[in-house]
Amino acid sequence: MADFETNEPNPEETNPSARPEAAQTTSPEAQTNAETLPEVETLMQTLKDCQSKADEYLDGWQRSRADFANYKRRIDREQSQVYQNAAGSIFKRYLEILDDLERALKNRPPEGEGAIWADGIELVYRKFLSILEAEGITQQQAQGVDFDPTLHEAISSEPHEDFQSGQVIEVIKNGYMLGERVLRPALVRVAQ
Repeated sequence: MADFETNEPNPEETNPSARPEAAQTTSPEAQTNAETLPEVETLMQTLKDCQSKADEYLDGWQRSRADFANYKRRIDREQSQVYQNAAGSIFKRYLEILDDLERALKNRPPEGEGAIWADGIELVYRKFLSILEAEGITQQQAQGVDFDPTLHEAISSEPHEDFQSGQVIEVIKNGYMLGERVLRPALVRVAQ
């Protein structure tokens, strides 16, 4: 017999689900997605862990940087304080010489050879004051101001017509400041 070709389609060819092996296999994309889903979840978790560690390291770095800046400011402040203390103790000794020059100028002779010497002493006095000012040492202005125990040292308290109670009548010894710090308080007489 001769084989006849029929034009009718084979039901297995037109409907893939009719084939028994087709029902058991999945598409390659679905298989790849099913296999990579746990990998993606693992990678996402690893990414989150790395991001949290990076944030932690950044936070630690920023804290260390701030701590170092604070340390540097503290060291600079301490060095400045040490310099002021050392300079203050040295210059405090020289203030006695300045007091002697002031006393000499208060009793200067008005004429003659002594007046010429007094002019020379005044030049030395002014130069000495300018050196102290260059180092940050300033003379307190205490005459006529209200008495302040942090700036002044009272040696007497007496009634006075021209001054109110608590005002400085006279400065016996000038006081000096080194920056904001009292290097030596002014010795003063205070009105009652």
